Amino acid sequence: MEETILVGDDLMMGPPSPVIPPEIASHVLEGVDLCDGILRNLFLCLQINDIEPFCQDELALYRQCAEKRDKELRLRLQDSERKLGSSMPLDQAKERASQLESEVTSLERRLILASAVEGIEGFRQRWSLHGRLTDTK
Repeated sequence: MEETILVGDDLMMGPPSPVIPPEIASHVLEGVDLCDGILRNLFLCLQINDIEPFCQDELALYRQCAEKRDKELRLRLQDSERKLGSSMPLDQAKERASQLESEVTSLERRLILASAVEGIEGFRQRWSLHGRLTDTK
């Protein structure tokens, strides 16, 4: 049986954390575990041990916490956008919807351009843009 060793890049699998608009951030973030304590422990472990294989528990805990946090944030974000849209006057809601659509179009174009970038830098750009793209759709 082969043992899997996690590294920092494993934390970049899947979409990145959602981008939360400032106007609804206080409502969306309220009561959510931001995983900052686990992240602090991970950095402390890396500082003490200097290499990732000695911090497997911390890496796994942070990854689980971040996935749970991001899932909860995405649900809250969708709910908040829905509530915000239904409470706005119709012309403002239409304007916000068209603004979000233009952001999605811009992000899709940037995602296509980032696909041509070679290596890890292209991967990081696509990974970052992917999360932002799914949050605005």
